[in-house]
Amino acid sequence: MWILGSYKLNNGSLNFLNYQKGELMSTKNILKSKKGITPVLATLLLIVIAVATVVVTYAWIMVYMSGAGTQAGVMLNIDAVSWPSNDTIVLYVRNTGTSDATISAVYIGTSSTNLIKANVTCEPISGLVSANGGVVSININYTWGHNTMYYFKVVPNVGASAEISAKSPS
Repeated sequence: MWILGSYKLNNGSLNFLNYQKGELMSTKNILKSKKGITPVLATLLLIVIAVATVVVTYAWIMVYMSGAGTQAGVMLNIDAVSWPSNDTIVLYVRNTGTSDATISAVYIGTSSTNLIKANVTCEPISGLVSANGGVVSININYTWGHNTMYYFKVVPNVGASAEISAKSPS
């Protein structure tokens, strides 16, 4: 393979004086130059780094998705809040997920950032919410004020918690 002599002008060598513009050179002379190999190595290094980044990202996503998939089996929704007396609040919680869940804690407060753990009883008493539409009623023993916004957080033993805010009756 032959290359025009003007290539020598671009690679920084003083040997271009031996070639006239438009004169052909042997590729053997070009391959002996270390300056021509450096861009190739740089390109290969960038490709290796890109492939390694893709592999690490793929592994991280697969680990994350497998963990999220098992937790997605429990999906709690708070259907309703009722206020039967001044010291009781009732939450009706439905599990629309594919795995059973047990209620492990319920939090209440007048602000979403300042919740306290509530004293509760569940019906059924075990706090078990069956998969695919099972419902549990949670009785919260709490003296509430009239016309006040309350925030609730229901935490299952596995999976994501459910949150809701509701205003007490006046």
